[in-house]
Amino acid sequence: MVTPVRSIRNLGPATEAAFGRAGIDSAEARHALGPDEAYARLLAAGERPHFIACQVLVSGLMGRPWNHCRGAEKAALRARFDALVAAARAAPGEQGPPARLAAVLDTLGVVPRR
Repeated sequence: MVTPVRSIRNLGPATEAAFGRAGIDSAEARHALGPDEAYARLLAAGERPHFIACQVLVSGLMGRPWNHCRGAEKAALRARFDALVAAARAAPGEQGPPARLAAVLDTLGVVPRR
């Protein structure tokens, strides 16, 4: 039996759809990848980087409310997030056109409508 991604704490239908676009179609697959690889796949699939979204994902895997990450733990997570975003931006050949366009628009300070 496949468990829906939205069964993970803090995650809902929109996040489940984003994971589906990234080829992650179950909570089991999400857990197996771990937080960093799963978030990297979201970025590669064209999702816009957002630190709070990353925090929500990591906290959900630990079964904690999304806003319980504070202090040194939050600073360490921010460093991981920044590294994932930098890696995604450094590998434009591996991303599809929507992801490259989003990266350019983000650099320019333009926020595309969703």
